[in-house]
Amino acid sequence: MPSPRRVSIGIAGLGRIGQRHARTLLAIPQANLVAAFTPAPHELVWARENLEPLGVTVYDDYDKMLEQEGLECVFVATVTAVHAEQVLKGIAKGKHVFTEKPISTKEDVSQSVVDAAAKKPELKVMCGFMRRFDSSYAELKAKLDDGLIGKPVVYYGQTGDKRDPSGFFVQYAQFSGGIFVDCTIHDIDLALWYLGENNVVKSISAVGTCAIEPALAEHNDVDNAVGIVEFYSGQMASFYVTRMMAAGQEDQTWLVGTEGKMSVNLEPRINHLKIHDKYGVRSLEPQTFFDRFAASFATEFAAYLDTIINDTPVPIPFKGAVHAVKIACALQEAVNTGVKILYDENEVRTN
Repeated sequence: MPSPRRVSIGIAGLGRIGQRHARTLLAIPQANLVAAFTPAPHELVWARENLEPLGVTVYDDYDKMLEQEGLECVFVATVTAVHAEQVLKGIAKGKHVFTEKPISTKEDVSQSVVDAAAKKPELKVMCGFMRRFDSSYAELKAKLDDGLIGKPVVYYGQTGDKRDPSGFFVQYAQFSGGIFVDCTIHDIDLALWYLGENNVVKSISAVGTCAIEPALAEHNDVDNAVGIVEFYSGQMASFYVTRMMAAGQEDQTWLVGTEGKMSVNLEPRINHLKIHDKYGVRSLEPQTFFDRFAASFATEFAAYLDTIINDTPVPIPFKGAVHAVKIACALQEAVNTGVKILYDENEVRTN
């Protein structure tokens, strides 16, 4: 029996998420991780200890990695500020590109990257939104499409990171684009998936506070925020995002329709174990979004690589990522200014 086709991949960025992605790619049958890039000295040490022994060539220059013979695909997992530049370079070199969200922290830059990808339709270019590949969220979508709860009217999404006393989130705020762009963009993507990919925004408003990290204000960011998006369709989306969950990662979703309601993860848990002891009755929660979505990342990567192997459309159209960025950036502006942002029926801003 012939060996399955494997895609030769280079990964850019070996921080928290890049290291996880590298390990995931090493375990996927469709993936052949052959190269890795990072400019950070401590990440280079990690790569030489953990990747080089497995045959992965390590680079401190992204352009040189792109020149590696036989390289077919690039996974971009660097800081958000350089996503767009690195995706564009990959496209220019004729590489398939998978990029972590968001494409950019600016709508116009994101659109320019989408436009560049559209000029090379033979390349598979996708922005990762792993929640679509989570079994629970996918089942909700399937039942919604079957009409189980009628027309969806209200979406509520929560992304709650466990509190990190190290100060990482303050440092990262310099590059992340803000809490809505960094975190809520996953909920925005789900809201568009469930309520309608082409829904036209009527208004966007948000409020926020720095409850535990006052230094975030220096970067026009907050650690707790609530945003509301109103659509011309009469549908609504509400988002809560926080950096101060005490017990662990708490990402929750519910969707109300004209004939019912569905929810996902209202009781966050890492498995079905229940502990009964002197402290009471409790279950265990995932500590990071990696813990919660490890299987989703693997499923997402495998689905994407299958599109390269079989020359089929990517599972998430690249252009949709621009709409998510537009909404996220507007929410971030609204939380910083206190101004409700209004749009006409062509989703052109009016104030």
